[in-house]
Amino acid sequence: MLIPHPLLGPRDAQEFTYLGDAALLDRPDGMAAGALGAFSEYVYLRDNPAGVHLELWFHEQGDRSWLVVTRNTVTHEILGAELARDVATRERKGAAA
Repeated sequence: MLIPHPLLGPRDAQEFTYLGDAALLDRPDGMAAGALGAFSEYVYLRDNPAGVHLELWFHEQGDRSWLVVTRNTVTHEILGAELARDVATRERKGAAA
């Protein structure tokens, strides 16, 4: 399986470590009211979707970047990849608007 790294081009998936759902980028505020419950859900409750899903992958044997990979969990087809920092920045800007 090849992952289309946005900076380095197609890379073998064996160079990466899979972390899980890209929703992990949306970390709860530890100082907000109800933080304990929010962190409990953040750490332990995950979806297991069938179909197109956003996932976090770490380029461990490469440039050590974090990617958000769009993958179909049924066919394992990789549909795209972006740097996680770009996705997080875009989501922060969207939340602020």
